[in-house]
Amino acid sequence: MCYENTAVLLLSHGSTLPYAEEVFKDICAKFKAKTEFDAEVGYMKVAKPNLPQAIKILKERNPNLKRIIATPVFLAAGIHTNIDIPIILGLEPKEVDPRQPDGIYPEGHYLYGLEDVDFDGDIDLLGPIGPNPKLLEIINRKISGALEESELDADAKTGVLLVVHGSRLNYSKEFITDLFGQFEAQTDYPCDFGFMELVDPNIPSSINKLTSENEVDRLVVVPVFIAPGAHTTRDIPTILGFIEDDGTGHHHHHHHDHDHDHEHTHDHDHGHSHSHSHDHGHHHHHHGHDDVKMEFDGEILYPDPICDDDVLIEILEDMVKDAL
Repeated sequence: MCYENTAVLLLSHGSTLPYAEEVFKDICAKFKAKTEFDAEVGYMKVAKPNLPQAIKILKERNPNLKRIIATPVFLAAGIHTNIDIPIILGLEPKEVDPRQPDGIYPEGHYLYGLEDVDFDGDIDLLGPIGPNPKLLEIINRKISGALEESELDADAKTGVLLVVHGSRLNYSKEFITDLFGQFEAQTDYPCDFGFMELVDPNIPSSINKLTSENEVDRLVVVPVFIAPGAHTTRDIPTILGFIEDDGTGHHHHHHHDHDHDHEHTHDHDHGHSHSHSHDHGHHHHHHGHDDVKMEFDGEILYPDPICDDDVLIEILEDMVKDAL
């Protein structure tokens, strides 16, 4: 196969946190090293290069470029993969936008007044990663890495909660239901899943259900997210009681034994997980709109997101090769 007229655009959401960009740079570098493709990361919003700029970079590097395989580094389909990204790339959206059914966006919306994509070759937009069985390898490795950080002994009973973002569309639920079904079939741990926002069950409800129905001394909460961002470093740790939200938007970090600051998640090579014992009775403050309180007071281990895991690079390579 000759790929010199083909390049890969790795599509990312874009985060205000600089180390999410670091993670995508690492993913891109590993992808280029492992495959024979030129590749560039393009961000849907907030971060640079945006998608038209990333395409321009690919064209500048290869004047003979005829085909771009636009590959979403997203786990589940949603408004971003089905509507926003196609529109930004100048393609037909895959469905009507529930936010703006007429397809006309107001000034200030990130889909308003878009920069044109300057490319006369083909852009093939792939679907998201989806509930790929290879993700289980990553999840299982996150769990064993987290358990190495546990302060409890080997016979402590462990439960596992997979956490995903949640979406206004049904895809997030389909993704985690399928992935969780595969996970549950091959694990011995009592387990469940929860959504960070927009969809039920939320994280406290799932934790309460899992820990009341099973004997659990410690819980591994695995964020099924690609990169660290505000959700994995602030929102979920707040829900888990690692960071206290005093209601003013200021966050207080609870120092626990390893004295990790949660902002360091970008050291993603060290496989840190954070553990926290709730001895201070401070986990009874309200989280979220529905005020479900987390009742579990055992140890919680919280590994990092997927980041530039080698298995993720393999999955992306498979997606691109399947498209050719």
